[in-house]
Parts: sequence; structure tokens; C-alpha cells
Amino acid sequence: MARYTCCFVVSVSVKDLQALLVELLQNCNLIVQYYTWDYILASEIPGTVPFSKMVKVEVFIEISTATDAETRMSIVVKNEELPLQLNNHCRQVFETVKQAIENCRYWHLIESLADSYERL
Repeated sequence: MARYTCCFVVSVSVKDLQALLVELLQNCNLIVQYYTWDYILASEIPGTVPFSKMVKVEVFIEISTATDAETRMSIVVKNEELPLQLNNHCRQVFETVKQAIENCRYWHLIESLADSYERL
């Protein structure tokens, strides 16, 4: 199983962040399947890649520490694919989502901390 994680601190109000993230994920060709104020689950469109490579993206928004000036969030990008190559499909989707968050025009990125690991 491949799994990649990243934490972000962005300068946007927590009440605006969820709607912006839903739109951002949709722009990354992901389907948002479920969301609440502090959690979003998205996945790739079925049929575009083999089932074992199909990526799920989870976004965790830290409501308890959020202020009007900044909000902390974490993303987890994972699939069932064995990460036999460094540049696998899951990593490619992770990099796409990570770059979209870092370059989003609706907020200023304060901090980004990526941690990735692959499990065999």
C-alpha cells in the first residue's frame, strides 16, 4: 500500500476552507464522496485507472486550533498499489494535490510539511 501525507498551515478562515478544498479537489479530477466541517474524502473517477491504483484522498481540518487568520490541515493520499517504483501513480496524484494546495490563489501558504512512506 502506498501512502503519502502532508500538513499545511494556510491563511484562510476555517469557515471558508472546506468549500475551497472541495473545489480544489474537483479541479484535480477527484470526486468528493463525503465531507463534513473537519473532514473530506475524495477519490479518483472509477474506470480511469485499474482498481488497485485508484487513489483516495483524505483531508483533515483542525477545527480546534483554527483562527480567522490561519487554519491547519493534513492530507493523506493512499491506494492499494504496491509502490514498486518511486514515481508511482499514488505519488503522482499526491504531488498534484500538494501542488494545487501550495499554489492556490485563495490563501497564502504559511507552512508545508510533507512526509511520505510506502509500505510493502
